[in-house]
Amino acid sequence: MSQSTVEKGVSVASFDHIQAIFFDLDGTLVDSAADILRAVNFALYDIGVDPVTNVQVRLWVGRGAGRLIQCVREYRGIAPERHEELLASFMKHYQADVCVDSTVYAGVREFLTWCQQHKIHVACITNKPYQPALKLLKALNLLEYFSLVLGGDSLEHRKPHPAPLLHALSHYGLKPEHALMIGDSRNDVESARAASIRSIAVSYGYNHGEPIAASEPDLLLDSLAELL
Repeated sequence: MSQSTVEKGVSVASFDHIQAIFFDLDGTLVDSAADILRAVNFALYDIGVDPVTNVQVRLWVGRGAGRLIQCVREYRGIAPERHEELLASFMKHYQADVCVDSTVYAGVREFLTWCQQHKIHVACITNKPYQPALKLLKALNLLEYFSLVLGGDSLEHRKPHPAPLLHALSHYGLKPEHALMIGDSRNDVESARAASIRSIAVSYGYNHGEPIAASEPDLLLDSLAELL
């Protein structure tokens, strides 16, 4: 690992103590916006509403399917009482075609392989519902790297609440100082901070249109390949 990538107290030496790394999914491991956009627009078409754009969807991804549909509904002026109908339609379309245009970001597969070679536990902790998350990881041949996958509907709370990260720590029998959280949004950074876990943020993700540096992760990278 390159010393030049290390900032704010995260050092190369500290990786000697890391036994688990928790990854976000959308915007961190995978660029899934195109497939999410397709499902959103099919759901809108079903109720006779104009489509939204890729730029808009990228601002809304990352806080769970319910929040995504709330943003879509509010943007298009759809009545709140149609929320569940629109959400169900979106989920139907998305699960039918979860991985048509989604792609793995550069450096991701190589870093996951590095983790595997160094016997580091790897978990995927996403706000995406569990079933489509699992299906997406499998379709992109990433599932084999993960010994734990938690979706936004797996527990009572999702990120930025620390519960998913604390659950993962308990699953592996580890203390916070033995884990890292890698993500693209403030939800990931805030969840890690609340769980007393160090965070690494990637600059290429979604993060609701905000610069991720403003969330003050422990380390900011342009690619996971910088850690190799």
